[in-house]
Amino acid sequence: MTDCPCGSGRAADACCGPYLAGTAHAPTAEALMRSRYSAFATGNIDYLESTLLPETRADFDRAQIAEWAQNSEWTGLEVRSVDAGGETDSEGVVEFVARFRMQGKDYVHHETGRFARRDDRWWYVDGVMGQRPRSAPKVGRNEPCPCGSGKKYKKCCGAAA
Repeated sequence: MTDCPCGSGRAADACCGPYLAGTAHAPTAEALMRSRYSAFATGNIDYLESTLLPETRADFDRAQIAEWAQNSEWTGLEVRSVDAGGETDSEGVVEFVARFRMQGKDYVHHETGRFARRDDRWWYVDGVMGQRPRSAPKVGRNEPCPCGSGKKYKKCCGAAA
């Protein structure tokens, strides 16, 4: 019994193994992301390509991905946040950090990935490096400053510098 590369603490055959073998589909966006990490760790390039949303596969560089996967020692996965992506959702976002070693040097791949569920199957859509941008509500000039000072925004944090 081998531990799953995704770091779930479960055996591979009870975690990502069935997805990588093509006998089951990941039920959530997080499960798909974890299985894609496991695919990198095991060099399963076919799985990486087959889990891309079909209309995004045009720029999939199989040779480059294979080189990255095969020349790296995958050393850990940390899931930082999950937004939606459940079994009944149509979209999900997973922020994660994948650690790997290449040519004796340690690297970190920090990504916020977008996932879509179509025809009862999750797909990887795309991702941005680093943390997902946070949006803050726009504060009007005459509204109370969100810093809690009690002043109007225009007289506090919104004052022209």
